[in-house]
Amino acid sequence: MSRGILYTVSAPSGAGKTSLVNALIKDRDDLLVSISHTTRPIRPGEVNGVNYHFVDERTFLDMLERAEFLEHATVFGNFYGTSAPWVEEQLAANRDVILEIDWQGAQQVRRLIPETRAIFIAPPSRAALEERLNSRGQDDAQTIARRMSQAVEEMSHYVESDYLVINEDFATALEELRAIVRAERQHTHRQEAIHSQLLQELLS
Repeated sequence: MSRGILYTVSAPSGAGKTSLVNALIKDRDDLLVSISHTTRPIRPGEVNGVNYHFVDERTFLDMLERAEFLEHATVFGNFYGTSAPWVEEQLAANRDVILEIDWQGAQQVRRLIPETRAIFIAPPSRAALEERLNSRGQDDAQTIARRMSQAVEEMSHYVESDYLVINEDFATALEELRAIVRAERQHTHRQEAIHSQLLQELLS
């Protein structure tokens, strides 16, 4: 039976990753985004169970001890983790899953599930990235400066991805993501699993 495809999507903060992924999965039930667990404070407009599963540090560490995370990372002093049982359930049901995670998490997932497809989203320039961070109005100047410094390290890991998307124009970047998903689904081994009976009839 065919299994779903697991994607990791990584990007520096402010590159537009979440907006692109949300647009990609809109009106689709065969492409899902994993909702990570995190210990960071909830931001204005966010909803628990929709944006993240917001938990306290003790709860997170207990889940980690029970090996319930496919990957986990510490980012700006907060813990983030992806539910391993949930991801396996979706893949086994032939649903594709997207993990919005940083490069560290993407490395962990690739080691555990080598067939994972990694996508990196980069901004068109440092100036554009800083402008986007400022326009969100969520962080103070000190936090933005720290995020910009961290972005350089994060962007150096684009070489570990299978696909690189430059988010200069949102519509173009979105279409490039859609093209990646379409191409991955047409791989011969996936089509063989889906159309095994047809292929047998064609060759009989």
